[in-house]
Order: sequence, then C-alpha cells, then structure tokens
Amino acid sequence: MDVSQILASQASKHKSILVEKELSLDVDAAFLTVTDPNTTDKESYDQERETYLQANARDGVQLLIAALFSLPTLSSPEGPLAQLPAPTTQLPRAKPLPKPKPLTKWEKFARTKGIRSQRRDRKVWDEERQDWIPRWGWKGKNKDEESQWLHEVPANADTNYDPSKEARVARKARVAKNENQRLQNLARAQQGVAVNSGAHADRKKKEIERSLVTTRASTASMGRFDRMLPGEKKPRGLKRKFDPIEQSLDAEKSANLALIKKLGSGHSSMKKARPDTGDGDRDGNVLNVRKAVRFASNGQGAAALAYKSGSEVKKKQRGRR
Repeated sequence: MDVSQILASQASKHKSILVEKELSLDVDAAFLTVTDPNTTDKESYDQERETYLQANARDGVQLLIAALFSLPTLSSPEGPLAQLPAPTTQLPRAKPLPKPKPLTKWEKFARTKGIRSQRRDRKVWDEERQDWIPRWGWKGKNKDEESQWLHEVPANADTNYDPSKEARVARKARVAKNENQRLQNLARAQQGVAVNSGAHADRKKKEIERSLVTTRASTASMGRFDRMLPGEKKPRGLKRKFDPIEQSLDAEKSANLALIKKLGSGHSSMKKARPDTGDGDRDGNVLNVRKAVRFASNGQGAAALAYKSGSEVKKKQRGRR
C-alpha cells in the first residue's frame, strides 16, 4: 500500500517551524512581543487581506513560542514555568522620572549614624480592653491619659488643676510641634531646590510662623490656654494707638474747635422734632448727636457747651502765662 500521497497531504497541512523572512523579526520574550521590520507586500495585502494578515501573525507567534521553549524552566505544581529574561525593548514614558524625595533632618541624622527606622503599626494591643486599638485618632491610645478615671495630682498643683485638660493640652502641643517640624522640613527641601536668597528665606519663615499661629488658634479656646513651645515667639497682634494725655495748647484747641464745629453743624436740625429711637439718629449714624450734646452739657444745650469749652481754653492760656 502506497501511503506517500497521504503523508504528503498531511505534511502540506502542517507548516514548518522555520520562518523565512528577508529581515529577521525582533522577539522580546520579557514583554511577549514580536516586531516585524519587513515592508508590507501591497499586492498580496490588496488581493487577500485576511490570508496575508493571518500568515504574518502565524510567523510571529511561531517565533515567540520557539523563543519561550528555549528558555530555562522551573518546576511548579501547575507545571513547568519559563524564566523570562530582562526586557530588551525600551518603552517610552509619558512623564519624566520622579525626582528623589529630599531627606528630612531626622533621616539625614539616621543615615549618618546608621540608624534603621522601623515603620510602626497603626494599631497597638491594649491590655485592659484585650483588643487592638488605633494608635491615634478616634478612641486612640494617645488619649488614655485624658479618659482615665484616676490621675496623679502634683503636690504643688493649683486648686483648679484639671489632669484631663492638662493631658489634652500636652497632646495638642505635640501635634503643633510635629506640624511645625513638618513645615520646617518642607522649607528646607524647597530651599535646597530653589535659590538661597535672603528674601526667599524671610518669606518662607513668615509662612511657617503664620501656619503655626493658625494651627494653635484652631482649638476651642483659640489658643488662649495652650502652652507655648520652647523657643516659640508670642504672636503679634494689632497695636492700638492712643493720643497722649498731655498735649500742646494748639492741639487741644483744634480738637475742641473741631468738636464744636461738628456739634454746631447739627444745631439747626436738632430743633426739629424727631422720634428718638435710642439706636442713633435718622441719618443712619451710630452716634446720636442730640443725646451726646445733652449728656456733655448736662442738659444745657450746644451753645452752653461751646461757651464752657471756650472759657476753659482761656483759663489755661492765662494760667500758662
């Protein structure tokens, strides 16, 4: 029985594992990709597009599978696993590489001293509750001193000493200190990148002080009963300016004349009957001129007040002479 024709027909169905191309294909087993640098045959593509694309895809998959089977393998319960090599294709990035984060003051000190920092867990074990509780935050471990039922009171404590309040104030001070250190680390990091100039350093210092004052004033008492940190300056407020008690004769005279002129300008309108609301005059002024004149002159009126202030000025002038 001649089976040569049967074998020939079966061999025609199975293509060879060898791929012949004008230019060799680039196979990257790490990314499981195959790149074909050959040009597209326009005639074959226009005549039988699907057949042409399937043939190119078959050649690429054949080379990729042959490359994977040539790699070293590891045994596993699921079967042999191929050890992929390092990638050879350099993929472009959408954005540049991130710059290394600048070290804080503590990180620099720990690196010079060889100290290894260990990341603390968010939850700690509480012996009294026999449960894991948060280290900070709501029902945190750092609030045990504020909520405990027994406190040790110092011998020299004041009669209004509140241990829970003192513990809360100390915790708030620690929070403010940590925030201050964080802002200082940010300022040092920005100074390392930017140009170190006097104006830049002053501006950053003012921003840190402003942030610290805002943080301290975020409590219920607006920071009035919070303890000051060591080395912290007292926040500056608005200074009120008062006139000196002893003034020159000309300054006092001009002030009295200005008051008399203001009172005299409203003298004609005061004669008209107006309803007294008690909250000011009808023009919307906060000061009720009629009541002010009546109070200053003991009910005698604006003319008597002007005469009295003029006589006082003359007496002072005679006494100084």
